[in-house]
Amino acid sequence: MTEAAHESAHESAHESAHATDRFAPGARVRTVHHDPPHHTRLPRYARGKHGTVVEPEGRSPLADVRSQGREDAPVEQVYAVRFEARDLWGDGDHHVVLDLFESYLEDEQP
Repeated sequence: MTEAAHESAHESAHESAHATDRFAPGARVRTVHHDPPHHTRLPRYARGKHGTVVEPEGRSPLADVRSQGREDAPVEQVYAVRFEARDLWGDGDHHVVLDLFESYLEDEQP
């Protein structure tokens, strides 16, 4: 396979892997606002907050289920999501990026 063909095949695989992602880079999302009785990787300060998807980070077993010692954790896409610090804590002129499982996110509602 030529180098150009290899690069083209790699780009096609990369594009198709992201074609099934629920959220594209730049998508506005809101985190779910729930308080489960078990471990969750969604920090309290980020629950119910609006952010912007930076990029998909890959798929991983849902930590909420794995932390309970269960082996039946669904595998979900993890997204890097950017939040404005002032939206999380009321002030700050910087942003925070969190890696969040897909089930923690929903389409932003106007």
